[in-house]
Amino acid sequence: MLNHLQDTVTLNNGVKMPWLGLGVYKAQEGEEVVSAVKTAIRHGYRSIDTAAAYNNEEGVGQAVAEAILENGLAREDIFITSKVWNSMQGYETTLEAFDTSLRKLNVDYLDLFLIHWPVKGKYKDTWRALEKIYREGKVRAIGVSNFNIHHLEDLLADAEVVPAVNQVEFHPHLFQKELLQFNQDKGIQLEAWSPLGQGKLLENETLKAIAAKHGKNVAQVILRWDLQVGVVTIPKSVNEGRIVQNANVFDFQLDIEDLAAIEALNQDLRYGSDPDNFNF
Repeated sequence: MLNHLQDTVTLNNGVKMPWLGLGVYKAQEGEEVVSAVKTAIRHGYRSIDTAAAYNNEEGVGQAVAEAILENGLAREDIFITSKVWNSMQGYETTLEAFDTSLRKLNVDYLDLFLIHWPVKGKYKDTWRALEKIYREGKVRAIGVSNFNIHHLEDLLADAEVVPAVNQVEFHPHLFQKELLQFNQDKGIQLEAWSPLGQGKLLENETLKAIAAKHGKNVAQVILRWDLQVGVVTIPKSVNEGRIVQNANVFDFQLDIEDLAAIEALNQDLRYGSDPDNFNF
């Protein structure tokens, strides 16, 4: 049983990644993202997920640097993820994009670098660039985001390095069971973005009943469910109270009945973009 915010999963290359982190999608560059990241680290978070497309890498980098000093930590204590955006995909442009992310984050290396979306005709060249970066030791692990099974099968046909992580939309209304199983079979760690379904699940009566049973809130139940089905999760918030609450999921466990009830909520319903119909 996972029982601490800093508990980690060992990725397929031996790198340890925290099970729960802070997502900063839509956190505004500047004071908002700096405050959110510093707050999270102060309260024990050790994983921060950003992306070039979020336009807040500089703030994340500033926050991490300040939090390291203020909390007596070291760079290696913080797991930083970023992603290459679609317009920069391709071999040479991905190398440039990675260097830009490093510069904006003001770090010497990244812990995880992902292909943000499977841009048709480009993601294989993008992956070759990630493999080069990985071999050169500039990033500790590489992976993908929003890849369905057929994208992964296509990538793996030529890849020299198996992705360590696949970050996808995953929540009780979109329990991607086949995708989860495929990733597990290939040794790829699934990671959930939008784990709370953009807030649309917070009034669900089934989840509210489970939350009441455990003395928790609905968000905590969903995040605990992620962990128990083996999915890394990165809820986003800039509110200190919610950042703290979202991490308070290590002192209870959902039982078999809870897990079955949550799985039954699946509607194959996306609140974000569909990787097969995304307007790249």
